[in-house]
Amino acid sequence: MCILFFVDNDPVVSFLSHLKHEKRCSPHTVKAYEGDLIEFRDFLSVQYQLDSLLDAQFQFIRSWIASMMDAGMNARSINRKITALRTFYRFQLREGLIKINPAQKIVGPKISKRLPAFVDEKGMEQLHRPGFIEESENDEFDGMTVRLIIELLYSTGMRLAELISLKIDDVNLKAGTLKVLGKRNKERIIPFPLEAGEFIAKYLTARRQILNENPDSDSEILLIRSNGKKTGRTFVYKKVKQYLSLVTTIDKKSPHVLRHTFATHMLNNGADLNAIKELLGHANLSATQVYTHNTVDKLKAIYHKAHPRAGNTQ
Repeated sequence: MCILFFVDNDPVVSFLSHLKHEKRCSPHTVKAYEGDLIEFRDFLSVQYQLDSLLDAQFQFIRSWIASMMDAGMNARSINRKITALRTFYRFQLREGLIKINPAQKIVGPKISKRLPAFVDEKGMEQLHRPGFIEESENDEFDGMTVRLIIELLYSTGMRLAELISLKIDDVNLKAGTLKVLGKRNKERIIPFPLEAGEFIAKYLTARRQILNENPDSDSEILLIRSNGKKTGRTFVYKKVKQYLSLVTTIDKKSPHVLRHTFATHMLNNGADLNAIKELLGHANLSATQVYTHNTVDKLKAIYHKAHPRAGNTQ
């Protein structure tokens, strides 16, 4: 398929601007929606010789969904694209450029429930052994940065984008808290444990030396490399995968797994679900409730061990 780019007077341009400036969506979300709309417009051009998304009809969207399913695309990705179309056409309806939302009654494929993968507590204890990470890295300061990355992801449950954008001013060592800027520019305060605070203080001391040696350093960003430049997504992904591979056999090993691990361990150790919701920065409780499924086996084990008549239950 050929890619048709959007021109300045295209309704898609105003829609993307609406997402960015009015809805305050992240750059990642805006880019994803733009990509989905480009794909659909390419499909309309090839299959129906249409040049504008405003000319799409209900059956055209159904046909696009069918083609993606035939190509083996997973249900989650297809539903995200449907959401992009629904949002786009709802905006165009509000702007008066269309009279009917062709995506309004589109039903996406059913998504099978997938429980969040997480690392067990024993594995995380191994990662937190003094020197376990630092001694594995060729550069001492980079080793400290990697340890702090894993420490913060697990201790706070923050997202990757939130982590790499943390600034020095976001750290309050005295209060033991971090100020995190989440989705839709929503701020939240997350506490961190004493041990993490002690390491952050040690890291900041070493970081000052890096800044002195590299005048062009990213002085505002908390997490930097030994060359003074801020850590990027690729570096964090690579290092998290490298070290999780040493302590767990789960298939997925990513920064988000540490977010899942944080939430699961908090819930397993008695934290209130609403408190976890606030710490994670979830907009609603339903997004947090998925972690309750991971506690079922533990609750059953406790029940069978503690209840007097547990031997008579399944």
